[in-house]
Amino acid sequence: MEQLLKKYFGYDAFRPLQKEIIDAVLNRKDALVLMPTGGGKSLCFQLPALMLPGVTIVISPLIALMKDQVDSLRANGVAAEYINSSSTAAANSDVMKRLRKGEVKIVYVAPERLALADFQNFLKTINVSLFAIDEAHCISQWGHDFRPEYRSLNVLRRNFPEVPMIALTATATEKVQEDIVQQLRVTEPQIFLTSFNRPNLTYSVLPKRDAFQSTVSLLREHAGQSAIIYCFSRNETEVLSEKLRADGFKSLAYHAGMSADERSAVQDKFIGGATHIITATIAFGMGIDKPDVRLVVHYNMPKTLEGYYQETGRAGRDGLPSKCVLFFSVADKYKYSTFINEMSDEEERKKANVQLDQIFRFCALTTCRRKHLLEYFGEKADSVECATCDNCQSPVELFDATIDSQKIMSAVVRTGQRYGKGYIIDVLRGKDDEKIKARRHEELTVFGIMRDQSVHQLSQLFDFLLERGLLAMVGDKYPIIQLAPDGLTILKNRESIALPKPREKSKTREKPQKAKGNLPYDEDLFQELRQLRRSIAAEQNVPPYIIFGDVSLQAMARSVPTSRGSFAQIHGVGERKLDQYGDQFLKVINDYVSTAA
Repeated sequence: MEQLLKKYFGYDAFRPLQKEIIDAVLNRKDALVLMPTGGGKSLCFQLPALMLPGVTIVISPLIALMKDQVDSLRANGVAAEYINSSSTAAANSDVMKRLRKGEVKIVYVAPERLALADFQNFLKTINVSLFAIDEAHCISQWGHDFRPEYRSLNVLRRNFPEVPMIALTATATEKVQEDIVQQLRVTEPQIFLTSFNRPNLTYSVLPKRDAFQSTVSLLREHAGQSAIIYCFSRNETEVLSEKLRADGFKSLAYHAGMSADERSAVQDKFIGGATHIITATIAFGMGIDKPDVRLVVHYNMPKTLEGYYQETGRAGRDGLPSKCVLFFSVADKYKYSTFINEMSDEEERKKANVQLDQIFRFCALTTCRRKHLLEYFGEKADSVECATCDNCQSPVELFDATIDSQKIMSAVVRTGQRYGKGYIIDVLRGKDDEKIKARRHEELTVFGIMRDQSVHQLSQLFDFLLERGLLAMVGDKYPIIQLAPDGLTILKNRESIALPKPREKSKTREKPQKAKGNLPYDEDLFQELRQLRRSIAAEQNVPPYIIFGDVSLQAMARSVPTSRGSFAQIHGVGERKLDQYGDQFLKVINDYVSTAA
């Protein structure tokens, strides 16, 4: 098993639980695997496929993901194919002929094709050793990404009772896990739960003020590196991408309103490195196996905590340090609430409200975000050390906000509970404004009562009171602030209130910074190796990371191998890649050493 791991994948050791999972599969046991994105799920069925006598059928939801996986396997010397609607009927037929001859070890198919009676009958004519269901959470209506076509997979157990099944996902609560097992009708599956912790990711939630300029600063920090920016609407992806291009960034938009060809072209440019930044709706991402995304930004609050976890999981799949930033505004919650309240199905409405409250609580946290995420997925996080979420890096300081809160809530009441946050802040700061004078609000006792505080500080206090449920935001297009029942009670009883201390605007670094946690390596050599990787990938029409990932290039730039023997020891260098690319990379390394000498 270890020999195959090195020969085909170039790895010297297994990651946690991989060997145990592979053993279970080889012993023909059904398995449910929960492993975070970038944790090595694919190897759990790809390596057994090489050891089992027949073919492994992998059910995958997206064509792009299939192509990516197949390209990667072929580059490693594995006989892999896919059958889907992007290929011609003749090409699919040719793959099926090769399957009958036993020339293919792994074939990827979509759940829709697997549901076809003709295809089911075809599978009965070949030697199927294993079914692997990737993104298995799609089968559950309790999951964040339910796909009805996955329900058809329940026929597998009936038609192939002796063939073991492995279901894999990065995101599944206990309820979703139970649903996966029930829907697939697997019997006594071995359940493997690895930690949901992604220690290489940093999590930050920033107030949604000057979000564009903050995003620009983040992108400058990660100059030349890949980034995904998730937006609420199709229009927002296009507007934001256009603004970024005007600022000199290589950015493209991606959303479900584009044609399949347009989406495919954008995805190919991102994967191939022709563009570094994608502004996208959540339609983008599941099919992306790109390991070197260094920044994921949520321009709006996500709809669910599962969705947030999976979307941030697209950063740093190669294990190198990467950043996840979420811009949060209470207005986003009320925007989602409006959509939810328009749902006709009461059960769906209740479920959506629960999910919205969960992500809202995450955004409003003053404690460790990593710990909260892990505990949400049922993992005990007492022993987890987090020094990389914003709340752990800069612990929230509470202060006695009783007087400030009373002033703010009094201003909301005295202005008639008819105005938005900005207007009430202007009243509190005593702004010389014609609208305020027209309403005679400059005569109120609250006028100018908080002029010693900045707009930024007051805005944060408003948000904290909204998060605590003491104030409420009403309306969609022009939201107004009102006193919530709890706020009225506290105001009447003059109860004490502790809130996080408002922070002044933090200046985002303008200069690129090397991600923390990287072992030192020669940056100039790394860039030369990247250039070689890019040119080889362009010749072969595959994404650069199919040749070698950043982890491998950094290892080369760190240990500087100058012979085939030492090059073969590099992480990610298997036999096929040593034969295919070894001489080219060694030439660049040896030329660099000679020049530097």
